[in-house]
Amino acid sequence: MSSFRSPSAAADTGNAAAFPQPAPTRNFRIDILRGIAISLVLLLHFHLSYSLVDSPLAAVLPEEFIKSLARNGNYGVTMFFAVSGYLITSTTLRRYGSLGNVDVRSFYAFRFARIVPCLVVALAVIVGLGLLKQPAFMNVAKPGWPEVGYPVAVLSVLSFWHNVLMQHAWYFNYAMNIYWSLSVEEVFYLAFPLLCFGLKRQWAIVAVWAVAIVAGPVYRSFHVDDEIYFMYGYLACFDAVAFGCCAALLAQRIRLDSWGGRQLQLTAACLVAVTYLRGIHGNEVFGFTVIAAGTAVLLIGAHNERVPGWALRSRALAALRWLGRHSYELYLFHIIVLGLMRSFVPRGTMPAVWKLPAMGFFVAVSVAVAWGIARFYSEPMNARLRAAFARRRARIEA
Repeated sequence: MSSFRSPSAAADTGNAAAFPQPAPTRNFRIDILRGIAISLVLLLHFHLSYSLVDSPLAAVLPEEFIKSLARNGNYGVTMFFAVSGYLITSTTLRRYGSLGNVDVRSFYAFRFARIVPCLVVALAVIVGLGLLKQPAFMNVAKPGWPEVGYPVAVLSVLSFWHNVLMQHAWYFNYAMNIYWSLSVEEVFYLAFPLLCFGLKRQWAIVAVWAVAIVAGPVYRSFHVDDEIYFMYGYLACFDAVAFGCCAALLAQRIRLDSWGGRQLQLTAACLVAVTYLRGIHGNEVFGFTVIAAGTAVLLIGAHNERVPGWALRSRALAALRWLGRHSYELYLFHIIVLGLMRSFVPRGTMPAVWKLPAMGFFVAVSVAVAWGIARFYSEPMNARLRAAFARRRARIEA
């Protein structure tokens, strides 16, 4: 559930006043990976509302392939987690020279500037629509599960324990519940600078990440019958972020642009694709591990990558890159667009012939909303808050 840049680990380029290093150019492959990941999430959520199995796609694609393609979008979230870990670690190394030199206060300030302003707007819209009795935005207690009020629900998102609340109350708010992934990611990043600053030595930091990588499948193995736990728990997801963190360190030391390195990357891409199509059911323990590890290999290959001219000219890849650059805004607001669609055409009632045009409409409106939010609010607010922090920091140090 950036820039990343992950769904939420948004691009963290820093503030020139505080950090004189030049901002790096955007990484082509990372934007592509984020674009693929957010596309899989959008596809999943549309499919869960308006099944694509009986859409016009069924005339050209086997039913099982449609299901495999549309129902495994949570693997896209795993890709986001790995990209997020890579970006946060590589950004920290670029800014401070080493992980142990991280400035904890600056780290938290930059995360706040990128994550919170946009999130507050999304939550305000969801709560407002819920109070107006729009079904997709209302808190609804499932039989046998406790009720949750809006104050507690909003607090859980803003303080990053919404996934824990879902374990307590199941799926209680259609639109808000997708923010579970933000809770996972941000708890990892609450600990990240403290871990780096406290341990100092890189080997000790990596050892903690290795523990997270091992703990992930072990934790999932104990909860294979409960998706709220094996997909949304902290320990169920920290391994993917840790894979990304380790990839950032390895990218400083190894290159994958040789023939053997390219074959390794191709193998990783194929492994990710095959694991995705095999699905989550029956692969609850190690499926997420394979997706995260494969993504980590592709991230290592992204370091110092030479992008061929045809790829830079490709309009399809340009569209994916755009989605990747705006993945956080898409992550937050696409579910609001889809929830409003469900108010007009309830889940399961859409005629088959409408489904592909409706999906195109859903994507187009989500893209337009994400662009508007990024252009006129989240990016200016991010820059303004970081500049304010830099000025305050300069006054303190003067």
